[in-house]
Amino acid sequence: MRIRFERVTQRYDGAALFTDLDLEIPSGRFFTLLGPSGCGKTTLLRMLAGFVVPDAGRIWFGDRDVTTLPVHKRGVGMVFQDYALFPDRSALANVMYGFDARGVPAKDAKARAQAMLERVGLGTLADRSPAKLSGGQRQRVAMARALVIDPQLLLLDEPLAALDVKLRVELRAMVRELQLEAKVTTVFVTHDQEEALALSDVVAVMDRGRIVQMGAPTEIYARPVNGYAADFLGSANLIPAGEGKLRVVRREVIEIGRAGRP
Repeated sequence: MRIRFERVTQRYDGAALFTDLDLEIPSGRFFTLLGPSGCGKTTLLRMLAGFVVPDAGRIWFGDRDVTTLPVHKRGVGMVFQDYALFPDRSALANVMYGFDARGVPAKDAKARAQAMLERVGLGTLADRSPAKLSGGQRQRVAMARALVIDPQLLLLDEPLAALDVKLRVELRAMVRELQLEAKVTTVFVTHDQEEALALSDVVAVMDRGRIVQMGAPTEIYARPVNGYAADFLGSANLIPAGEGKLRVVRREVIEIGRAGRP
């Protein structure tokens, strides 16, 4: 499902965060909003979820205007950084929760939830409460809950940020694999350049409410449009190249070259 922001404006305390923002997210792709805190990426995600209604403009899911549509009618699955699991429910009950408002018979809901837990490697832990699961296991439960309802759109709000480095690498591979299997349009918010480059089909680099650059990870890494994008996407030397252009020399390449010298 293709997602489109059309001339979206959003203000906070009288100051504009977005002004006439146009943005299109291609169907079935893993799309990442990358930028520092305060750049607006989480606000865009919350608009897609229905938690924030823009002051002006329209948000489209395919041919459907969802600008003011309630959260529960959008067909969206969402995974948060803090998991947002119900502490008094088992892993299985947490995954089944998405079926409650959809009128799915309990027997079918349980079978589908159990199958999804199996898919994320937690089939034997279905009866455990979140308190008895590790951080990585809790995030797997959150992913299972988001995907089990077959969402039209999957929203990931820095879901790996609270995990240690080893777990982040392990789980981001799982996230990408699940997304490809489901073929679901996915919007991922992060400030982590490595995650964005490793996971995404398309990356949008953000700065203070603007999309500075958008493209495939290899494109924006190798050919940043300005100094901000170059610096944010990895250590680099910026060399003036005439007519206001910059030549980008990645330090990683320089350091590798030095390491190989006698």
